[in-house]
Amino acid sequence: MNKSTLTRTSCLTLVGALSLLTLSSVAASGNSTNGMLKETDMVGVSFWIATAMMLASTVFFILERNNVATKWKTSMTVAALVTGIAWYHYTYMREHWIATGESPLVMRYIDWLITVPLQVSEFYLILAAIGAASAVLFWKLFGASIVMLVAGFLSEAEIDAVDGMEWPLFIVGCLAWAYIIYELWVGEAKEKVGGASEGTQFAFKAMAVILTIGWAIYPLGWIMGQDAGDSGIDRLNILYNIADVVNKTAFGLMVWYAATMDTKASSSEE
Repeated sequence: MNKSTLTRTSCLTLVGALSLLTLSSVAASGNSTNGMLKETDMVGVSFWIATAMMLASTVFFILERNNVATKWKTSMTVAALVTGIAWYHYTYMREHWIATGESPLVMRYIDWLITVPLQVSEFYLILAAIGAASAVLFWKLFGASIVMLVAGFLSEAEIDAVDGMEWPLFIVGCLAWAYIIYELWVGEAKEKVGGASEGTQFAFKAMAVILTIGWAIYPLGWIMGQDAGDSGIDRLNILYNIADVVNKTAFGLMVWYAATMDTKASSSEE
């Protein structure tokens, strides 16, 4: 068995394991909630759609990893990790919602605390693939993403120590997000990607657009979620779920696009 066949077999085995985990989680959740998703529960529907999209994206990225150049494989692995981790958390978040009707705040932020820094690291990995990576840039983006998430969690969590500080913390989180956007559009990252291939530059810009426009859905959901009552909670969760699908799946697809285009360009030059 050659290396290519062995790698493909390993990927298929992993995909099969994910499928079994999906069946196991559905069976377990069905016993724990003692209820089914209602047709009128649009929040629950959005949780189920997000769960399915995350799993499908993970399988796709794992399989496509075999079709790109070696220098892009780590980026594809990270893209699969982002959607895979999100899928795992969504299997629990959707059942938490169906069982309680409450926002799965802690589980959502645990998911973000893992996946958002991974997404930010993709920009570093793309630059590394073209030989223009900077460790300083990585730590700038990573640090800003952590500040954004911690401030966001404290602004939403009902913690006595930060009572009355919701809006200032929300603003701090938005400023950290704005700093990430600045670095991508006019900062060091923008300068370093200038010499990359056309496909890589397009994907880099598309990923920056996702972080600019797609991530704007989160503060919008936060603001709408400040309304008292169930309607505010519903809008917040629907918007968060939509944002996660767009920002994780579409983001990974841009990584795949850059990897595919660069691999084709490299093959044609040989």
